[in-house]
Amino acid sequence: MKIWASLIIIYLGFFFWYTDLGGELDSEEIDLFLEKLQENNSGLDSEMYESIKSFMENDSGKQFLMVNIIDIDEDPEDTEGAEPGESAESLLGRYMEHMYPQLFKRACHPVFAGKAVSTAMDIVGIEGAENWDQAALMRYKSRRALMEIVTHPDMFGKHEFKIAALEKTIAYPVEVQIYLSDPRFILGLVFLVFGLSLRLREVKK
Repeated sequence: MKIWASLIIIYLGFFFWYTDLGGELDSEEIDLFLEKLQENNSGLDSEMYESIKSFMENDSGKQFLMVNIIDIDEDPEDTEGAEPGESAESLLGRYMEHMYPQLFKRACHPVFAGKAVSTAMDIVGIEGAENWDQAALMRYKSRRALMEIVTHPDMFGKHEFKIAALEKTIAYPVEVQIYLSDPRFILGLVFLVFGLSLRLREVKK
């Protein structure tokens, strides 16, 4: 029983850290995030502003994955705060060194990342979308967590590094319907097998 109690306590601790139980964003939170976003991004255009606002207003309170498709700029332009002639990989590194701490403390993390091995093999209704370099999926605990990250003071001015490193990119959020690699599912399964194995060993004794 002690083993099962310990496993349950550990799992519940992980579950409550990994899961946003705060529900949907309310109007006060949305207004606050929009205010911070405008303060940190003076160049935010009206179309992007409305897109982000709609994204928050239609919050379900659930986790989601951000799909990122990336084409690296082989000759990035100089940007403020970067070294002259700095490579795209280095610029992305500058961006992510600030991004990762904010992600991990909120149980947000990469799920998948890989490099393209061919040009696009199926394109419909999009021009100039033949060439891509990388693709990645990023898990966010909730829309609240994403907005906390992008409006955090440590992220002020860092998005420019990412923009400078890219020739083009597409990023859009997806709420998962089938997600068998969810760590809550995997950890629960591992603990269940571990606990049953110990129980079986005790019975055999």
